[in-house]
Amino acid sequence: MSFGKMNTPIKIVRTVSEKDSDGFKGRETDIVLAEGRAYCEEKRGTEFWASKVAVFAKAAALFQLRRVPGLTIDTSMTIIAHGRRYNILHAPPPGGRGMYVELLCERVELSKGGA
Repeated sequence: MSFGKMNTPIKIVRTVSEKDSDGFKGRETDIVLAEGRAYCEEKRGTEFWASKVAVFAKAAALFQLRRVPGLTIDTSMTIIAHGRRYNILHAPPPGGRGMYVELLCERVELSKGGA
């Protein structure tokens, strides 16, 4: 992967829910674990992504980024890019020389309106 293609600024965050005094779920806050640049390839329609482990039909984006030392990326984390949120569906361990991470993600669609 050419470093010049990594031109999408991203944040890797973990969402933490605070509980109120009665024990109910309260406000959610994002803790930024890492910031950097990644190569982002978004898919439209029903194309399948083939990984070493499984085939994903609902993955909306593929992010390739340099491995962050000391951070193990897992499916409980979220990527923020282009002003949108992406849930990580598959985060295999870095392959090859361990320099890059490839993440299959699903775009989070927020509901509009509501009552």
